[in-house]
Amino acid sequence: DVQLVESGGGSVQAGGSLTLSCAASEFHSGFVFSTWCMAWFRQAPGKQRGGIAVIDDDGSTEYAASVKGRFTISRDNAKNTVYLQMNSLKSEDTALYYCAADRFYCGWGDEYTYWGQGTQVTVS
Repeated sequence: DVQLVESGGGSVQAGGSLTLSCAASEFHSGFVFSTWCMAWFRQAPGKQRGGIAVIDDDGSTEYAASVKGRFTISRDNAKNTVYLQMNSLKSEDTALYYCAADRFYCGWGDEYTYWGQGTQVTVS
């Protein structure tokens, strides 16, 4: 099994920055982080969870229109960690942020096999 643990959330003023981290650990042999697709999702109060950034095993990235140009997803395969650098934060970025992982799926839906518990980001 794979466990994902997010960190780095918190409260920040509008215009500020935060960096989220998601560390992946595995409990069976054969897990190779570098070959997995990783993604960040978020869920604001009263809204559905939606994908905001995806990074494939080859390092290619995609962003939702709402965060493009402000957020950057990256990965450190040596540390089994994916990051989300968030700049120019707005109040509408307030949400619970989740990371997700899948060996084969790399899209915007909920088909990812593994999910973290989420980390709260509040922008005021």
